[in-house]
Amino acid sequence: MSLEHANDATFDSMLGSGVALVDFWAPWCGPCRMFGPIFEQTSDAVPDVKFIKFEIDETNRRTPARFGIRSIPSVLAFRNGELIEARTGLMDQETLMNWIGELKGS
Repeated sequence: MSLEHANDATFDSMLGSGVALVDFWAPWCGPCRMFGPIFEQTSDAVPDVKFIKFEIDETNRRTPARFGIRSIPSVLAFRNGELIEARTGLMDQETLMNWIGELKGS
């Protein structure tokens, strides 16, 4: 599945059914820029999971506040629109793939 981009207005409608991962990031964040390509490559490798990028900026504050995002990158995992887990910080692809396996298995 390809990578999608969300904002405050589109966030809830984009989660859908199944597992969705949302990467909260900002262009000024070094670890976010390092994680971006990993997240995108993983989205190509795992077509049955929805991958969503959410850029934190002046116009998109409501959703990060709702989920208590204090550090970025933060990746939130949803199943059928419900938050099931969150991880903060840079992950390598192996760690991300292992986490996805755990999410899909539970």
